[in-house]
Amino acid sequence: MAKRIVKIKARRVGQIFNYDASDLELKRGDRVLIETDKGLGIGTVVLEPQAAAEEEPKRDKPLKKVLRRVNKDDLEREIRNTEREQEALRYCQERIRETGLTMKLIQVENFYDGSKMIFYFTAPDRVDFRELVHQLAQRFHTRIEMQQIGVRDEAKLLGGVGMCGRVLCCQEFLSEFEPVSVRLAKEQDLPLNPQKLSGPCGRLLCCLSYEKEVYQELGRGVPHVGERVQVSQGRAEVLARNIFDRLLKVRLENGEEAEVAIADVRPLSNGRRENPASGEDAGDVLEEKRPERRKPDRRRPEERRKEEKKPPEEKPGS
Repeated sequence: MAKRIVKIKARRVGQIFNYDASDLELKRGDRVLIETDKGLGIGTVVLEPQAAAEEEPKRDKPLKKVLRRVNKDDLEREIRNTEREQEALRYCQERIRETGLTMKLIQVENFYDGSKMIFYFTAPDRVDFRELVHQLAQRFHTRIEMQQIGVRDEAKLLGGVGMCGRVLCCQEFLSEFEPVSVRLAKEQDLPLNPQKLSGPCGRLLCCLSYEKEVYQELGRGVPHVGERVQVSQGRAEVLARNIFDRLLKVRLENGEEAEVAIADVRPLSNGRRENPASGEDAGDVLEEKRPERRKPDRRRPEERRKEEKKPPEEKPGS
């Protein structure tokens, strides 16, 4: 029997994962009890079970299973866990203020079976929270783990809406954060404005890397903004690029602006003369010859004087 895969949204972050539905009949919106890396948990079905493809690539780890639909006891336990998390959040924040620790508490996660609590926080430096952990363990009588996270993980836990109007990608589907650099914004000809390129976390937008390969492929060999190029009307400077429509906006030497096809543009190398001689075609400008640099004479002064006093050698046959 082919394996049946169901997509389930985890309660904690809202990400969607594949699970083995076994022979359970599930429909969209069902609450189910699932296996997680941290034990048992509750999730919501977002896509009904479907048979796995026969040519599906092998996974490093087997799919975790859906155990069953939740019952009344499971829902009551979920409510108790949520109330316990809110209580732990308030208590921990009070202890942080009293002890003066330089840390910001983000969220508390209580395991389904109550065996452990994880306190997520951000801090500029390392924090000595041993006394805080001791107080939390005495109060809640369970294992306590303090986990320091970055600003991107903070946005992932708290959630929000991006400038595009959609739920944050890290909250919706991203499982790992890929490195993002300003070079990606330059390749996409975006204005280097931090307010436009940063997400709610204050870091560069993760979506800049989504179409990296497309921009690199289409932009290969296309002159950049500010470069001097040769067009049919003469020499010009590139003002803007449209690599999808294969067009360039240029400023001609007479000050006029024009839109030309990328295929009709020839870049000018740095070693070409700016003003070709009269009678030369502007497209056939010869490379300007640079003067040869003389090597420094590192001989001693007496050796140079002896060399100057030597009579010139006679050529054979003269």
